[in-house]
Amino acid sequence: MRIGIDLGGTKIEGLALGPDGTELWRRRVATPAGDYAGTLAAIAGLVVAAAHGLGRRGTVGVATPGAISPATGLLKNANSVVLNGRPLDRDLAQTLGRAVRLENDANCFAVSEAADGAAAGAGVVFGVILGTGVGGGVVVDGRPLSGRNRIAGEWGHTPLPWPRDDERPGPLCYCGRHGCLETFLSGPGFSRDFLRVGGGTASPDAIVAAAAAGDVVAQRCFEDYVDRLARGLALVVDVLDPDVIVLGGGLSNIDALYERLPPLVERHAFTDRLDTAIVKNRHGDSSGVRGAAWLWPADAAGDPRSG
Repeated sequence: MRIGIDLGGTKIEGLALGPDGTELWRRRVATPAGDYAGTLAAIAGLVVAAAHGLGRRGTVGVATPGAISPATGLLKNANSVVLNGRPLDRDLAQTLGRAVRLENDANCFAVSEAADGAAAGAGVVFGVILGTGVGGGVVVDGRPLSGRNRIAGEWGHTPLPWPRDDERPGPLCYCGRHGCLETFLSGPGFSRDFLRVGGGTASPDAIVAAAAAGDVVAQRCFEDYVDRLARGLALVVDVLDPDVIVLGGGLSNIDALYERLPPLVERHAFTDRLDTAIVKNRHGDSSGVRGAAWLWPADAAGDPRSG
């Protein structure tokens, strides 16, 4: 049995999977805001509840914002700032009394979709999160590629490729730089751009609906969004050349993206023809927690003593 935990800013979700990926158990609890010790206890409570409820110990994988720094062994780059500077993997292992595998939440999303989702069977998968923030994860032959500095796939903090004059220097990002892809492609970035071009205050869903209804300003804003996303993905194709790109997060539910993106990515990428599939995720909001569970191999998950 595999137990996965998705540690989010507002909720923590636990999931248990059988050896074939069948869901056996699931539960959500609120994230203790600003409380590190409380967060550890909440995660432990979910793991214990799953193990007791199913009568099996299982392995434990955790999807978390940020990543463990190889230099310090402490969590870095998490937007849940109470986690930063903490040895989260070691503290969880000590709390649970077993080994824990921890990966960035975007990597876990990509692992889930590569395991039994929209990219099942693909060799190289790039998973994209388009939501409140923008992230990415890389999976090669079913395993996450974390990288030497544990920042592989941090696509949201690369600059918008081939910017137009009116896109320079770009909005200020919380990382301290201007023009990061996240500032253009996140939900708040999309809404901010609509306001900037004279459309008023609106959610991404409302902007897309207005564009479909013929609103000229919304159409212009959506065209810009799709082109910027295509430029960003073309950069991924040029560097990584994945077999499949899977879109996740709230903005992945914009159906028009899957028709509009391929020809635009092909136009920007350094190739004569784009054979990379660009697909919508299969597991939706569950991909992070499922990917966390899949961090352990089948032989470990099948051993009741594992972890």
